[in-house]
Amino acid sequence: MTKESRSKPGGATPAKPADSAANALWGGRYAAGPSAIMAEINASIGFDRRLWREDIEGSKAHAAMLARQEILSPEDAAAIAQGLVRIAEEIEVGAFPFRPELEDIHMNIEARLKELIGEPAGRLHTARSRNDQVATDFRLWLKRAIERLDAGLADLQAALLDQAERHAATVMPGYTHLQPAQPVTFGHHLMAYVEMIGRDRARFADARARMDECPLGAAALAGTSFPIDREATAQALGFARPMANSLDAVSDRDFALEFLSAAAILSVHLSRFAEELVIWASPAYGFVKLSDAFTTGSSIMPQKRNPDAAELVRAKSGRVIGALNGLMIAIKGLPLAYGKDMQEDKEPVFATVDTLELTVAATAGMVRDLKADAAAMRRACSMGFLAATDLADWLVRRLGLPFRQAHHVTGALVRRAEEKGAGLEGLSLADMQEVEPAITQEIFEVLDIDAAVNARRSFGGTAPERVREAVRVARRRYLDQGGA
Repeated sequence: MTKESRSKPGGATPAKPADSAANALWGGRYAAGPSAIMAEINASIGFDRRLWREDIEGSKAHAAMLARQEILSPEDAAAIAQGLVRIAEEIEVGAFPFRPELEDIHMNIEARLKELIGEPAGRLHTARSRNDQVATDFRLWLKRAIERLDAGLADLQAALLDQAERHAATVMPGYTHLQPAQPVTFGHHLMAYVEMIGRDRARFADARARMDECPLGAAALAGTSFPIDREATAQALGFARPMANSLDAVSDRDFALEFLSAAAILSVHLSRFAEELVIWASPAYGFVKLSDAFTTGSSIMPQKRNPDAAELVRAKSGRVIGALNGLMIAIKGLPLAYGKDMQEDKEPVFATVDTLELTVAATAGMVRDLKADAAAMRRACSMGFLAATDLADWLVRRLGLPFRQAHHVTGALVRRAEEKGAGLEGLSLADMQEVEPAITQEIFEVLDIDAAVNARRSFGGTAPERVREAVRVARRRYLDQGGA
């Protein structure tokens, strides 16, 4: 019995070393491959295969630069380029032999390249490391993911803008503390989310601009003694510039953290809107209806129409927030430069992109699908004394009362209306004059809900004319000009 097998409970069979292909990774340093457990925890090909396109692009640009700098012969560079094209074609059609024992996408592609073109493949890794290679691939991938997300967010804004324009004059209660506060329009309410999503798009655009630097050429951590041209490589890959410090280039993942931070804020916005859809679609409110396209039934209660899509959008925000927290914790204690801990950076980012692409599309779908019940919204405006602030403003504007005194008078009138079981508009002029003798018949014009909404013409206010103006401006800013 071997020492290894004796150490295992029950005399379990020891894990076999990985095959010789894995040993070749490390050259002559190790006589035996890693254990099966080590191979399992060490490999990242199960998730980083998503980077194949960016890895091939980076290798093409690197080989072309090496040839221009006369570090690589033109013949070898041409063979490498042709081999990489062949590998891309294999992956596209699902014919590429991904091998877990080769750990990651970089070594899988390099090993396949050697099978295809032989000895020149070994020259591709001149003047680079997997450390700068993966950082480059990851930045390229995330830049493109942000572009896709931005297109989805623009589509969500377009859906919100269409509904906001349609309901620019549809009155509904505005709430604070989920208590009726002041009348607004449904269009105005939806425009709040247009602005939130606009800031989300701006945050992603800012993050993308800051990650637009190329790590390639930083090598393992200290740069390289080969006369490479990092400016040319950065330009070939569509980066604005190469990263200025080789240690920083391979060791930091703040670009991923910044993306996840913006993603977490977006997911909170989506969750808040989803929560409102759940509330609005409930029979107690009845403000909106969602069709069967975005609801489900009950297995036992045939009358139910559950807003499951909204609930899932609300719930999935937890995944995104958790991804940010998880990566921050993984990175927080790492000394420079690279540590294997940083392999944990990609899964949370990949999962977050997948989650957001789904939840953004689902939210846009629900916005387009919903039918607003204007009558239900108007009925709800009769509860909660929504015109109380307008009454106080009238007392200030027409009678010259200090606002605090006007606030006191209005509170007294609300109490009197509650005692009578009526709204403020249900009080008689005599009732009001018992509280404030100077009140005139004109006060009843102020208590009209439509008048209260139309009166709020201040910039950013809820007056229908302002809402329509805001829709026009937002279409130009967020959609026609294609940015946030």
